[in-house]
Amino acid sequence: MIITNPWDAQWGDDDHLHEECGVFGVWGADGAAAVTALGLHALQHRGQEAAGITTFDGKDFHTHRAMGHVAGNFDSDEVIRKLKGDVAIGHNRYSTTGETAVRNVQPLYADLATGGFAVAHNGNISNAMTLKRELVRRGAIFQSTSDTEVIIHLVATSAYRTLLDRFIDALKRVEGAYSLICLTSEGMLVCRDPLGIRPLVLGRLGDSYILASETVALDVVGATFLRAVEPGELIILSPKGLRSLRPFADMRPRPCVFEQVYFSRPDSMVDGLSVYQVRKAIGAELARESPVEADMVVPVPDSGTPAAIGYAQASGLPFELGIIRSHYVGRTFIQPGDQIRNLGVKLKHNANRAMIKGKRIVLIDDSIVRGTTSVKIVQMLREAGAEEVHMRIASPPTAHSCYYGVDTPERSKLLAAQMSVDRMREYIQVDSLAFLSIDGLYRAVGEPSRDNNAPQYCDACFTGDYPTRLTDQEDNDVPDQLSLLAERVI
Repeated sequence: MIITNPWDAQWGDDDHLHEECGVFGVWGADGAAAVTALGLHALQHRGQEAAGITTFDGKDFHTHRAMGHVAGNFDSDEVIRKLKGDVAIGHNRYSTTGETAVRNVQPLYADLATGGFAVAHNGNISNAMTLKRELVRRGAIFQSTSDTEVIIHLVATSAYRTLLDRFIDALKRVEGAYSLICLTSEGMLVCRDPLGIRPLVLGRLGDSYILASETVALDVVGATFLRAVEPGELIILSPKGLRSLRPFADMRPRPCVFEQVYFSRPDSMVDGLSVYQVRKAIGAELARESPVEADMVVPVPDSGTPAAIGYAQASGLPFELGIIRSHYVGRTFIQPGDQIRNLGVKLKHNANRAMIKGKRIVLIDDSIVRGTTSVKIVQMLREAGAEEVHMRIASPPTAHSCYYGVDTPERSKLLAAQMSVDRMREYIQVDSLAFLSIDGLYRAVGEPSRDNNAPQYCDACFTGDYPTRLTDQEDNDVPDQLSLLAERVI
């Protein structure tokens, strides 16, 4: 996605990291569009700004893209009937400070010399601005501000003859993270970047194949999980069946560890691990590393709940819902003026006053980004009568921006990049504050510790150890950056 400043317009009171999108694909199923809509429903947490579906009926491509949630845009029989064909791809997009417009909603589609080409992309191309600058100089005309469109232009301008070779040629020029599902008149092309940073899984529904960002989407549509799409694997689905290629040099995989901490739904399996069980294990590690005398463990719902259960079980403290979350407040409601905006946390979360008054509380959250929500939640607990508030964070300090498809503020806005833990404690106004160690996080996912020489995961948001080049960030050509409207790809 393409992001522009200022960041505060994006974040408001929503102070978590956000995965930018979810992808879903169906090959060879009657009512492919309806199945895809169900799959996108299951992946709604990965993208809530817009959704789109493209189908192919053997002759023509059909697309419907719209702003907003899947529900309301794809629950109409009229819409689904127009999306003809037994193959389909779909995409959920998360809200960013980039342009909110249908032209940026995926799947993106173009007519190429090889035929129609639609693409749904989860991730981020970290050299997209550099490639875009080169393509524009060669005469390319971009129709969106999405890094994904770079892939289409690279395929279109490749000197290779066949579509498959053009696609491989294009991907060998991009850096960063991508899980791609592409729909063409020849078949479906599915690919995961060589490091496997962003997730992608393959399933079976009767005689059809299903692709999805998470296994929960397979569950919802009644598909059977077959396996993960391997890092660097290219799958071709065509009338001839399924074919798997390995066109890229082998690399040691580094999937995003934050999928386990926050992004994925807890009822998903990621990298062969139950996300729910990993989050409970994270809480248990946190309890062993940072115990505290208290009366109860309280999660910041919903993201802190599994870790809080694990913390409570490991510490022997009771788990209580000291904060109740409303599921009926949309982000668009919290807009008109500072007075209403400042009520955002209370609209979403309310202290369970009768439960926490006079109690010493261990408050569990998944992460601290800017700290604004943490400050307001702690204040809310104090006002409700909490005697002590001890905050425990189920991940290491988030001190570095992500450039692989995650919506993070620039580093100067990350609290952990600007303050020590003790200074953060003072800022948030808690009695104590502790984060999970990086080795504790690795233990929770089944590793004895982080291998500093060859890390098992992408953990750059915690360590600053980026697994790929960040060409666009290294580029000091300021005039060229400004000519691209100072767009920042994430």
